[in-house]
Amino acid sequence: MKELFDIAISTVNLPLTILFGLLILYWLLTTLSGIDLDFFDADIDIDADVDADVDMESDFDARANLDVQDISNTEVKKEDIIRRRGKLNFFQIFLIFFNFVGLPFMFTFTFFVLFWWAITMAGTSITHSYDNDFGFVFFFGGIIPALFLTKIFTTPFKRFFTNFNNKGESALELLGRQGVLQSTISGEKITTIEIKIQSDPIKVMVKSKDGIEIPANTSVEIVNQVKNKQLYIVQPLNY
Repeated sequence: MKELFDIAISTVNLPLTILFGLLILYWLLTTLSGIDLDFFDADIDIDADVDADVDMESDFDARANLDVQDISNTEVKKEDIIRRRGKLNFFQIFLIFFNFVGLPFMFTFTFFVLFWWAITMAGTSITHSYDNDFGFVFFFGGIIPALFLTKIFTTPFKRFFTNFNNKGESALELLGRQGVLQSTISGEKITTIEIKIQSDPIKVMVKSKDGIEIPANTSVEIVNQVKNKQLYIVQPLNY
């Protein structure tokens, strides 16, 4: 046991050991306390649609303005994105293929770090290279197999999360609910608002009515839903 601990905190393995420990702490805190951790508080553009099996030359841009903490807790789905002209870039294909889109981001990321850490630990332990430069061959070389193991082990969870979402937010009556925009929207840009249903906070994807510009931190009301999508249309209060 002590030998395993020494390998885990060795020069090569220590970064991944710390990262994996932080992820365990993250899941413990969110599971036991229900705290919405704001480790990530920045807006990013997620361009995604369909599974990686679909022809990647199809025309769409699928741009959705999400903050990372939303992605860490929810699935980015086809219903949450707007199709435009364009093509998927390499990073978008990468996210889709390895299930970082289609499953909760932190769920997939935790599996990836677990496999990466396990491969590096095993490789450096067998070769006794955990305290020398040769060990970094396993550190960097473990990324690719860890990604494929992540895809294999997380793919069966896709159906579960899809069914979970279908029985969750989609069944709620959201029209007329009010919330505050997370970021400025206009045109086809999408962001999130947090609303409460029976005292339970949930976040939903929204776009502005008629494409008008609505600044961040504006109080808005949900006035409609985009047909066949988990996407809602909002306007400022007293509009």
